[in-house]
Amino acid sequence: MSDVQARDVVRFRDLVRGIAGALPDSWTINRGLYQLLRAKPDRVGSIGLRLQHWADATPDQPALVFEGRSWTYAEFNAWANRVAEVLRRSGVGAGDAVAILLDNRPESLVCAAAVVKLGAIAAMINHNQRGEVLAHSLRLTGAKVVVSSAEGAETLAGTGFAPGEADGLVHLCCDPDESPAGWQSLDALTQTASAANPPEAQRVTMRQPCFYIFTSGTTGMPKASVMTHYRWLRGMAGLGQMTLRLHADDTLYCCLPLYHNNALTVSWGAVLGAGATFALGRKFSASKFWDEVRVTGSTAFCYIGELCRYLLNRPASPRDRDHRVRVIVGNGLRPEIWDDFKSRFGIDRVCEFYGASESNLAFSNGFDVDRTAGYCPMAFAIVEFDAEEEKPRRGAKGFMRKVARGGVGLLMTEVSDAAPFDGYTDAGASEAKLVRNVFKRGDCWFNTGDLVRDQGYRHIQFVDRVGDTFRWKGENVATTEVEAALNRFSGVEHAVVYGVQIPGTDGRAGMAALTLDGEVTPQRMQALATHLETQLPAYAVPVFLRMREEHETTATFKFRKSDLKQQGFDPSVVSEPLYVLVDRARGYEPLTDSLLAGIRDGSVRV
Repeated sequence: MSDVQARDVVRFRDLVRGIAGALPDSWTINRGLYQLLRAKPDRVGSIGLRLQHWADATPDQPALVFEGRSWTYAEFNAWANRVAEVLRRSGVGAGDAVAILLDNRPESLVCAAAVVKLGAIAAMINHNQRGEVLAHSLRLTGAKVVVSSAEGAETLAGTGFAPGEADGLVHLCCDPDESPAGWQSLDALTQTASAANPPEAQRVTMRQPCFYIFTSGTTGMPKASVMTHYRWLRGMAGLGQMTLRLHADDTLYCCLPLYHNNALTVSWGAVLGAGATFALGRKFSASKFWDEVRVTGSTAFCYIGELCRYLLNRPASPRDRDHRVRVIVGNGLRPEIWDDFKSRFGIDRVCEFYGASESNLAFSNGFDVDRTAGYCPMAFAIVEFDAEEEKPRRGAKGFMRKVARGGVGLLMTEVSDAAPFDGYTDAGASEAKLVRNVFKRGDCWFNTGDLVRDQGYRHIQFVDRVGDTFRWKGENVATTEVEAALNRFSGVEHAVVYGVQIPGTDGRAGMAALTLDGEVTPQRMQALATHLETQLPAYAVPVFLRMREEHETTATFKFRKSDLKQQGFDPSVVSEPLYVLVDRARGYEPLTDSLLAGIRDGSVRV
């Protein structure tokens, strides 16, 4: 039996086990399937109507908890209605954008609900942005109203969008005790507003946009992707009801930022699919995470892969399993820590998914199969990819070719009426993500920009972002596989791998920025080199190391690689210790001036 056949047997066994385990939730799954089948772009249906449904059906059920406070569905819906009336008075109507510049707080969620009830678009701005990046994001939205806090108001100064800088732009401050000059108090305005459901909510169709979700901006300026009610409601049904399968008595804890789809669509969608409770955390803290999960009585939480790694890196505690969490949902949980995380914290189910803010399809691990991003019933393809050119390969007739089962390639998803591509606010950026004539003349596919492994049975495993894959010594190197090997070495807390250019060589050499627990000694550096040689092909072993006390990340815990790539191994711009692997018998050694000069002039080969 070949390795691929053996993996197929294991995968089939796990699928059968997962399907059997899902049977007790068949009613919830069928409800999600019904919602999925009835979702049509031109049909009336919206997030606002979903919220109103639970306010009518279960008015006393807790809808939101935050730092010791709680709002029932009736209270939360009424609050959203009052904010919606204030926005209407401010000139907001269907198709208009409202920029929400807030950290995680109840006002952020209630304002988003109010905006979409009017058929308008909530532009969820990253509150960490400053200066030109913030101005760029606001320009993309074309917002009529900005909602922020007193702190956020300070960041707007000088961007061209502060009071007195932008004609006709309405500024609403959600802090009840203070409103800076030029800002109106949202709290005061809602005191006299009606709590009745706005009539506009009954006219919103699923095709209409509800959110602008911004890319994280790890490279270049952020782009605003368009989320429609149709995609949001399909996510609620497919990922929330059919995969996560929450019940009304569940509480889902989410400390991810509300300007991110994992929070606003995945987490809140799963909660509204079940009429459950949304426990909102202000921000992620590895030291306080489980305490907040316990105090809120949460039975589920949403993660980003690095969040799980941070938790796993914490010292073990007798209270690691002292919680009620039985299921988690998110993306990016790496295969090398998957089993350890489940085992240490006693997690029954991991609902890993694959998707992107702008993607037209999603994969979800609905059958509790370990180490997979899940299954998708819609049309997708995994095609051969040329890492050197960073584009998919085309055959003699100009069409792409799919990889074999078990192979790694570029994930493409077909654009159709059933799976439309909503794109970005920038039409040029939208068109750049589409590829035509993929398998036949006239077809249209979305380029995800991600390399995945075909696991069979329409399941995939995420491997790498295309931009993070590099070619060295004639071979393709996947950074996640190198990072996984590094993370298996004792004391490595975080590893970020990328490719750097060496003068006079083809491709890019591997480099890793490491955070190590403990002292860096020659013996340890030699042991690390030996470890990597046993774990990786020779071409994949990093040539350079950069030691860091901590890593810079985006608000969603993605490592910022662009600066690391640009700085490379140049000690004139890198103040942190640098190491190089010249002689494998000696292991990694400090990058001295003489070694650096030899590498640059070619006399020292690496």
